[in-house]
Amino acid sequence: MRGPVAWIIAAAGIVLLIVVVALIGNRDNSDETVSAGEWAESVCGAIGVWRGELEATVEEIRTPPAAAGGDVEPQSETPQGRTGFIRTGLERATQATETMVEGVENAGTPDTTNGEEVADVVSSWADSALDELEDAQDSLDEEADTLEASIRQLTGAAQAIGSVLASGTRTVADVARADPELVSVIRDTSTCQELREEAE
Repeated sequence: MRGPVAWIIAAAGIVLLIVVVALIGNRDNSDETVSAGEWAESVCGAIGVWRGELEATVEEIRTPPAAAGGDVEPQSETPQGRTGFIRTGLERATQATETMVEGVENAGTPDTTNGEEVADVVSSWADSALDELEDAQDSLDEEADTLEASIRQLTGAAQAIGSVLASGTRTVADVARADPELVSVIRDTSTCQELREEAE
């Protein structure tokens, strides 16, 4: 059994995803132009919840059950057990990313000069983040021939989560630079402020 800390993190992530799915269902502006503030609120909110879920997943992968204060799982210390542990983390990360992609799409297009370009940039990043995580999952299905190859396989799969996290923070910053009308909006919107604080 996993330790209580791991289960609390997992449960919190599930609750957050349920909340975001509910919000997405109520605010589908995918084919509409919306105010810059509404767009920023939606996009930063979706990315912020996604970031929190991925950070919890990374922490769970980094902290073996025994270190988290739970019951010891000897099988989790074997290569096969570790692969399963990372695979589970990637599945959670992929599910969170699918929800985030939907949230970004449903945010619509901000009514700014470069609104369409900005919406496309964020949407393209979200899609590429999902592709990267799905590729990492697929890589674990390929049987490694040697121990070294197995280690590389596990390391690469685990690093994919950190990679998409970092690219998400850069994308929000790039969007603010690409559209001057969004600079103050992103700076002043509550969900964007929270996202910025989490990334620091």
